[in-house]
Amino acid sequence: MASREQFSSKTGFIMAAAGSAIGLGNIWGFPTQTASNGGAAFVLVYFILAFCLAYPALMAELIIGRHARANVFTALRGIATGPFTRFLGGFVGGYGVLVASLILSFYAIVAGWMLAYLGEAIARLLGMDQLAGWLISFGFERNMLLMGLFMMLTMAIIAKGIEGGIEKWSTRLMPMLLIILIALIGYVLTQSGAQEGLRVYLLPDLSQVRPVLILDAMGQAFFSLSLGVGTMLVYGSYLDEKESLPKLGAAVTLVDAGIAFIAGLLIIPAIYVAKEHGATIFNDSGELIAGPDLIFQVLPALFNSMGEVGVLVALAFFVLMSIASLTSSISMLEVPVSFATEETKASRKQATLIIGLLIFCVSSLILSYFEQLFSLVIDLTTVYSQPLLGLLLCVFVGWIWHRDNLLQELSKGHPTISETWFWKIWPSYVKIFCPILILATFVQGVIG
Repeated sequence: MASREQFSSKTGFIMAAAGSAIGLGNIWGFPTQTASNGGAAFVLVYFILAFCLAYPALMAELIIGRHARANVFTALRGIATGPFTRFLGGFVGGYGVLVASLILSFYAIVAGWMLAYLGEAIARLLGMDQLAGWLISFGFERNMLLMGLFMMLTMAIIAKGIEGGIEKWSTRLMPMLLIILIALIGYVLTQSGAQEGLRVYLLPDLSQVRPVLILDAMGQAFFSLSLGVGTMLVYGSYLDEKESLPKLGAAVTLVDAGIAFIAGLLIIPAIYVAKEHGATIFNDSGELIAGPDLIFQVLPALFNSMGEVGVLVALAFFVLMSIASLTSSISMLEVPVSFATEETKASRKQATLIIGLLIFCVSSLILSYFEQLFSLVIDLTTVYSQPLLGLLLCVFVGWIWHRDNLLQELSKGHPTISETWFWKIWPSYVKIFCPILILATFVQGVIG
């Protein structure tokens, strides 16, 4: 096997890990989940779960990854203590690779829609109205073409490796994303109706906190931080030993949750601005429209109502969404590619091409049977599989891997870690409380 690449800097890792976390899961998923779960109550529960469940699970992945210097399959088998745990490690790792690939298969479809609306804004600016109309039509050919284009962009970055691909593009795209996001918020908050949206977003109604909201918030926290499928474990495997993992993990969690919150400051007020412009923002049952209809019906209606400036706002918004899509998709593709390059004789370019084409085929199947498969794949992967895989990763760190090995790995980048509150709390927390909380929340939500 070739020598293993590493991130060249701490900033490079944080940008790449934050880019993985800050994708459609934050800028599309988080606000739409907020809209469909009562507004500020969902925000409150999400933040609690992000730090009480997602951060400890993130640390479990980073520690295993840096220790093993390998893909998720090999890493979990490597810390096993016997035949059964070795089999379990292989199963969890293999299922994580599968789930990451399935997430990318539906993610590429949604990202293709973002590219379509970005292209529509450009076509309108150029006066190409017929092309603009085709780009926003929900047709099989359009969906296939744009999904394929997005997969090609993702594959091109992954084929270049860690420093020349993932790190290089993450450090370029993330600052662009933040600048566009803040500029759009500044514009939207000056519009009529935005203040009503802010009240919905920032003032929680605790009566809205129900089991289904908690399950959605947990799924959102795991999905937005790319947990449970080995993404952060693989990124951790490319980290230098001198880095402090608890500090890096906290930085990634804070950046991720912060961007999710900031994205909500854009999307939720924009919904109510759209209402002021005559758009329908409530469904038949009186709840805010969420899901794909929010991004692809409510907001375009808002942009269209703004006249000439609306085209520029739409262009900036869908550039933002496309960048967010790409920073996340490259981390998802890295999971199966790292597995293939380390477990077979395939080169990085060969593995990227083969796996990318396989995921393209799965995406094509989902598009062919859209009504039956799209929501099913999303629920299977993000609502159910990711939390359960996160639970099993906590079990590996808390119950299977020896505590002394944990301390040894953490001490490499933080020699005094044994004297900190993190070491006094985290090992027991990830061993007992995290699995119980994840399982209890999961079961309650499913039954509810």
